[in-house]
Amino acid sequence: MQIGIRLHDTPSLALPERLAYTRDQGFTCAHVALAKVIDTFEVNNSTLTPGFAMYLKKLFAQNDLDVAVLGCYLNLADPDGVRLADTIGKYRAQIRFASWLGAGVVGTETGTPNSLYAPDPASRTEEALYTFTKNLSCVVEYAEKMGVVVAIEPVCQHIVYSSRRARQVLRSIQSPNLQIILDPVNLLDNSNAGRQKDVVKEAIDVLGEDVAVVHVKDFRRIDGKVVSMAAGTGEMDYSDLIRFMKKDKPYIHATLEDTLPENASQARQFMEELWNNA
Repeated sequence: MQIGIRLHDTPSLALPERLAYTRDQGFTCAHVALAKVIDTFEVNNSTLTPGFAMYLKKLFAQNDLDVAVLGCYLNLADPDGVRLADTIGKYRAQIRFASWLGAGVVGTETGTPNSLYAPDPASRTEEALYTFTKNLSCVVEYAEKMGVVVAIEPVCQHIVYSSRRARQVLRSIQSPNLQIILDPVNLLDNSNAGRQKDVVKEAIDVLGEDVAVVHVKDFRRIDGKVVSMAAGTGEMDYSDLIRFMKKDKPYIHATLEDTLPENASQARQFMEELWNNA
């Protein structure tokens, strides 16, 4: 695997220094949310120019880092038509930017059917799934034109809350430019965390062919809730995930989440030891 980190989980430095720090920590790729790591100007559609993309591309190459994921985590099920149109415009701008930058995928979660992007029981309805799929299909159609892959990340609190629900979306849109970011912990809540191995095995069985990137973190059950944390600090069983990546996904980008600067290197070493011993 090519192990990386969310860039905004690294120390808040100027971007050249942040990338140098990331490489010195032993990472080879990054999940990049531009607005969270650029503070010298506002990141908006008009600032996402070819020149900016090529500047970043050189900067990442100088530090021997890939942009594994360009993050665009906005709500594609927003019921407010004006905000939704603005959101779709932002996805298109990020997709164009990804094509110039050479990012692996443009990553997104799958939203909720309210404007607050808050947990909502209606997320589990067929109506919510239809709305999300319809809006995502417009984004994927644009990604096809730009030669970019969009990857959706199932999350148990969102509309695409399970592996089988994600497969429904893939089947509905049927595009080679739509793939999966697999984050096993995001598929867990208090109702299924005790069956984590079954959940991970199902994800591999149902989605494995279309997994483009893996997000890696750990979890603990605290006061009836699943709380995520850095890899190696909780109760996550990585054995099936590691075997899947090693056998079926050579050189896959695997980016750490929920690390702190003081434990990121340790989390990387933990995952590399699991990989080497698998």
